[in-house]
Amino acid sequence: MTKVEWIAQITSSCQSLGTYKEEFDAVISTLAEILETRDKCQEEYVKKGSKPMVMKQNVKGGKNSVRNPLLDTIMTLNTQALTYWRDLGLTPAGLKKLNDEAMRPKKRNGLADQIAQMLGE
Repeated sequence: MTKVEWIAQITSSCQSLGTYKEEFDAVISTLAEILETRDKCQEEYVKKGSKPMVMKQNVKGGKNSVRNPLLDTIMTLNTQALTYWRDLGLTPAGLKKLNDEAMRPKKRNGLADQIAQMLGE
């Protein structure tokens, strides 16, 4: 998916869970970039045969079997994405961590309520 598609999906998920706030848009955008990059790496990994190990030539000309760098990148991006998912409340642990108090608008004191009423807010 593209970054724009990821942003739409993440925002929709946050809204359906009731955890969306406009202030999270920068975090959502960053997560969307990570996921778009991960998707591109996965496409390349599949295109190159989905091999977890590849042969790499060292400086002296010898060949060694090493873990596919694309697979390492995918795993790193997944770990980064999980952190953002959790912070947005899109995992069970993350949702539990976001308590109602943090998501509720702050209560005003009596004077602030009176001023707001006078101003028609």
